[in-house]
Amino acid sequence: MGFSREIRSYLAVVAAALLVLVAIHALSRPRGVHLTAAELLVQPSLGYTPPSLVAARRAIPGDWSAISLPHAPLPSINTAADGAEPPTAISWYAFHLPQGGARPHDLYLYIPRWKTDGTIAVYVDGRLQYQSHANLQWNGSNQPLWIAFPDTAEASPPHEILIRMQHVRGIGGALSTLWVGSYSDLAATYMVRHFFQADLPYLSTWAFLAAGVFALIVWMKGGRRQILYLLFFTVTLVAFVRGMHNYMGLDRLPISDAWFGWLTVNAVPWLILNIHLFVQRIHSHRTPVLTGAVVALTIALGVATLPQPWGLLDATLMAPILYPAMLVMAFAVAGFGFYWSWRANSLEGFALSAWGSLMTLAGVYDWLLQNNLIDIENLFLSVYAQTAIIFAFCHIILRQYTLATERVEQANVVLAERLAARESELVASHEKLRAIERRELIHEERQRLMQDMHDGLGSSLVSALRVVEHGHTDEMDVAQLLKGCIDDLKLTIDSMEPVETDLLLLLGTLRFRLQPRLEATGVMLRWEVRDVPPLPWLDQRRSLHILRILQEAFTNAVKHADASEIVVTTDLIDGEIHVGITDNGRGFDPEHVLPGRGLNNQSRRAEVLGGRLELCSGPGGTAFQLILPVAMAI
Repeated sequence: MGFSREIRSYLAVVAAALLVLVAIHALSRPRGVHLTAAELLVQPSLGYTPPSLVAARRAIPGDWSAISLPHAPLPSINTAADGAEPPTAISWYAFHLPQGGARPHDLYLYIPRWKTDGTIAVYVDGRLQYQSHANLQWNGSNQPLWIAFPDTAEASPPHEILIRMQHVRGIGGALSTLWVGSYSDLAATYMVRHFFQADLPYLSTWAFLAAGVFALIVWMKGGRRQILYLLFFTVTLVAFVRGMHNYMGLDRLPISDAWFGWLTVNAVPWLILNIHLFVQRIHSHRTPVLTGAVVALTIALGVATLPQPWGLLDATLMAPILYPAMLVMAFAVAGFGFYWSWRANSLEGFALSAWGSLMTLAGVYDWLLQNNLIDIENLFLSVYAQTAIIFAFCHIILRQYTLATERVEQANVVLAERLAARESELVASHEKLRAIERRELIHEERQRLMQDMHDGLGSSLVSALRVVEHGHTDEMDVAQLLKGCIDDLKLTIDSMEPVETDLLLLLGTLRFRLQPRLEATGVMLRWEVRDVPPLPWLDQRRSLHILRILQEAFTNAVKHADASEIVVTTDLIDGEIHVGITDNGRGFDPEHVLPGRGLNNQSRRAEVLGGRLELCSGPGGTAFQLILPVAMAI
């Protein structure tokens, strides 16, 4: 179904193009005087000589012969010469215009086609009216001539037209029929022919080269695995070089005839080679023997026709002989492309091979036209077949690009779906991890509370129970022990309050708990704290360690030092926070006192916090310092 739809599309394009051509031909029929007969005189010469300013039929001696137009003798290669000058010939064409009637205000001479590997000059009533100023071999002969007659007050109806062609002997000297008429009679015909012979090749080759450059950029920017883009660029480049001879030459070329001929003639095998490689990529079958033969022939022709002393052949002069070999190569490439595209069920390869076959048939037609075997007023067809096949290439490249874009979009959709699914899995996994983490935190907090209650409150209760069981205390001592148990429980509860990295808030909580008990026992508490930086690592577990350390320091000051005043200070020294508890009780000598369990517990808790303890005691009291880091590994 897709195959037939594509074929119908191609046929519709061809039918539309044919209808347009028929309509243009019908609207551009010339009017005016149609010159179909002339007199011819051929004079042998050597080299190329400039035309004279004046020339007339009667002043040129020789045997003139009557001929009918178009006049196109069969070419023959004859480059032998007695001296350094090439053997040339001057072909004179004389036309006598019918007389009578008033002369039109504007009068033009229209020559559809002229062929001369040399120069051309046009005389009107004996005076030089036009002469070529381009290269000798590639001189724009594919472009129709449009020559205006003198339009002055003294101008009279022209009587005679004389055309001088100086060309390589045996090549050139071909002329189509001529038209003489007003602008309205001939302008449309000239413009249509000029468009199809020169403008269309110019526009199409430049447009396709631009498309090829775009494909090259796509290939260079990341699609280097897509070799079709590179091959498409080379096809458009070679087609551009091949098409230059259709529209260049009226002005002098920037390079010599030899090099220009070498480029345009050798562009044909290179075009065949690139089309062959492109079609191979389409139907995905390699033909190494055919590919090797095409490569070898292409290189051999290029080397043999190089315009250098070691070059064996002149590309321009030998083109009529070289083209048949190229046509055989083109037919072989098209035939293999047909076969393997059919085997691979590749419509694109089949269509390219079909267009390649049509272009090859057009090349056969052009070869016949080039060698004057058919009417020279006909148009060269290979340029149109080349335009059609480049359109086919553009269609394939556009389709490949569209398919690649669709594949990328589909891949993006699949990746987005996979990403969404993966994201859902990660979210679910993250939720599971968070649930596990919450359970672990709750478990750790439970374990911490149980351990702390066991070490603090539990130990105090066990001590109180043993004292009561052994009957070694009175009610006041029991009450004191129970108050200590309550203090331990309150500290545990206070450690669970969020302090949000604020050490002063934690110390304020401790002050709220201890100050009433201290004042009840006659101990004055002085609060001389200053603002300190927040502690990012301060959490509930570490808060309890700080409270336990400071509680033990307060207990020692009250029970053992018999102090009447306790001063609490905070300070920031060398990037560390110092929390000080100083009393005015009786001191002790730290070197002669064995550290008990309380001091050991304080040191252990300080190490857990990444800090340390400093103790200084004497007859005037004891100074206790808890030193904490501002930042630590959490």
